[in-house]
Amino acid sequence: MQLKDMEPVVKKFYTGLEEGIYWARQCPECGAVEFPPHLACNACGYHKTDWVQVSGHGHLIDFTLPGPQNDKPYLKEYGKYAYGAVDIDEGSQYTYVIYGITKKKAPEIRAKLKAGETVGVHAKVIDRPGYKELTFELDD
Repeated sequence: MQLKDMEPVVKKFYTGLEEGIYWARQCPECGAVEFPPHLACNACGYHKTDWVQVSGHGHLIDFTLPGPQNDKPYLKEYGKYAYGAVDIDEGSQYTYVIYGITKKKAPEIRAKLKAGETVGVHAKVIDRPGYKELTFELDD
């Protein structure tokens, strides 16, 4: 889908990625942050949320390496990756592509997660035809 064809809430999010800004929506009732943004709050159901910027930093919750059926060649252009759940610093969880996780590193990363260690990640924006895509990458 092209940026010009997107709904307003989606367009603002993707325009932000073009500008290096990470937009989320925050509920004025309970304070929950929706990232990626939603118009209503998923935590309390309140019907309205407000635009806020988030840092693009967080930590890895869990991950899985791609198999042949869900491997995406265009993602490989940017490096080795996995699919993983991220909790951003502002408190919202979602599933993203995570760069820096390889088959060789996976056991070490999984051991850190099982031991309760924080595995930091940061936003990494990649180019797609007509728009930018938000992914994350392991902190060094």
